[in-house]
Formats: sequence, structure tokens, C-alpha cells
Amino acid sequence: MCNTAVVLGKELSNYTFGEKHPFNSRRLDAFWSKITQSPDIRSDNLKVITPAIADERTVSYFHDKDYINFVKKSSIDGIGYLDSGDTPSFKGVFDASMYVVGSTLLALDTVINNTDGIIHAFNPIGGLHHARRNAAGGFCVFNDIGVAIMYARKKYDLRKILYIDIDAHHGDGVYYEFEQDPDLFIADIHEDGSYLYPGTGFESENGSGAGKGTKLNLSLPPGATDSDFISAFMKIENFINPTNFELIILQCGADGLSGDPLTHLKYTEKSHEYAARFMHNFAHERSHCRIIGLGGGGYNTQNLAIAWNRVVKAFVSDHPASKK
Repeated sequence: MCNTAVVLGKELSNYTFGEKHPFNSRRLDAFWSKITQSPDIRSDNLKVITPAIADERTVSYFHDKDYINFVKKSSIDGIGYLDSGDTPSFKGVFDASMYVVGSTLLALDTVINNTDGIIHAFNPIGGLHHARRNAAGGFCVFNDIGVAIMYARKKYDLRKILYIDIDAHHGDGVYYEFEQDPDLFIADIHEDGSYLYPGTGFESENGSGAGKGTKLNLSLPPGATDSDFISAFMKIENFINPTNFELIILQCGADGLSGDPLTHLKYTEKSHEYAARFMHNFAHERSHCRIIGLGGGGYNTQNLAIAWNRVVKAFVSDHPASKK
């Protein structure tokens, strides 16, 4: 069994836009309740680690300082929006957002340093893939993924990084900020942008400049099922198979499951299980075992609890080679 860390604590519950907003604190509670009831996950291989707060200098590896200061100022009064109308401000939003970033960085540090024998980690409130360097977007204040990529490069000199995104929404905040980066490979399955926010991620978008060919966008039509997802994911397998990586980041948004209030896809948790198992095994074979899972979206709490449970279960499970 693989020692896996889950970041959990009230500091992550503070990243909420209110109980009537789709992104609320019930999401984290539902996830953890499901994990604790799962007979498939042995507690001695699942380690709970306390959330950590990021510092402004590290967040500025990705975000503009003027934008960081804007969020800090908005956090005092907690009124209005941080973008054009999707991402409300609230009192304390700055610290809450910094804890999300810090917890993703803690997951990264834990995996890279093999702390307490931990080789995989999961931050359920991480994966805020819409935030840009100078703007919030789609419930995302700071882009913990973008910060983590820059942090991994600056602190650990990691160059070849793989980012997989299976959230129903295209990860525009990661894609466009690293579109020309030849060392960041991106593979993103999402609902067709013609039908869903942010309206991007078309299959013709495969990187630009030096990054041309290192990006893969796969859009699915409304109503797509597990079989559609798995067929698309097999294209990702072919895309990444020739390459070794130093780190894998898996954004496992659960908003593609049937019944999500914001999307039109019809997956079940089998899609998450398939993706997580493949990426877990791939990490053992091609990425020094290093894989970080991030919760991302998902606004039906029952769905996300089940889907994320399958991801953690895959991380904890044995790698097939270890059974030989």
C-alpha cells in the first residue's frame, strides 16, 4: 500500500463563498465523511496533514503583486466581486485563499521530500485552475496550480512537469499562462467550451511557440458518458507515454458527474477511478512516484465525495509492480 497524505482542516473550510453559493464548506465535509466510512482505505496508509498558509513572496512566483494586494484589500471589507461576477469577495478571503495555495505547496513538499514515507498527496480544496496572474475567475482567487509549478521549479529545480485536468471546465488559468512553456505538458478533458464556462480549450489549442505540441485539449459534448471520457483519456495515455516527468499534478474536479448543477456531462465515479488508477501507476513508472491530486470543481456534494474517494483509494492502493 502507498502512504498518501490528505490535507484537511478548518482552514480549508474557510474557502467558501457562502452556503448558498455552489462553492461552499459542505464540499469538504462531504468528502471527509465519505473517506472515513470507506472500508477500502486503510487508515494506517492514509495520513492527515494540517493545512499550511502560503507567503506572499511565493504566491508572487505566479501572481502579479498588484493583484495580490487587490485581494488583500478586498478581504478587509469583503464586499463586491473579485472578477466580473462569479467570484465574490468576503471578509477573510485573502487568508482563506492563501491557505489553499499553502496546502497545495505542503502536499508538494511532502511528496518531494518523502516525508514520513508519504509518496502521494491530495488537497481537496486545491485545483483553482481559472485564476490568472492578474485576475480571479470562476470561483478561483489564487491559482494554486500555477504557484505550485513555479515553486517546484524554483525550490527543487524540477523542469519536466505533467498537469492533467479532468474537471468539466477547461483549466484556462493554467493553459494560457503556460501555453508557450515546452517543459509543462498539459492534458485537459472538459466539456466543450461552446456550452460551458470559460468557453475555451478547443482541440486546436495545443500550445504555441516553444510549447507547441506539449498541450492536449480534449472537449466532450454535453451528455458525454464514462465511455466517452475513457476514450478521450486513452488519447492522453498515448500523448504522455513516451515521456518521463519529475512531477505529476492531477486536477480531479468532480463536476463532470451526472447531476452536477453547473455542467451537462454524464460521467459516474468510474471515470475518476479510471483516470486516477492510470495516473497513479504512471507516476510510479515515469515520475519517481510523485503525484499530487487536487479536488477542483464539483457542486453536487454526493458526487464529489464519491469521486474524490475513488481518487484517494487509487493513490493508496498498491502499484501493480509491487505485487510481483
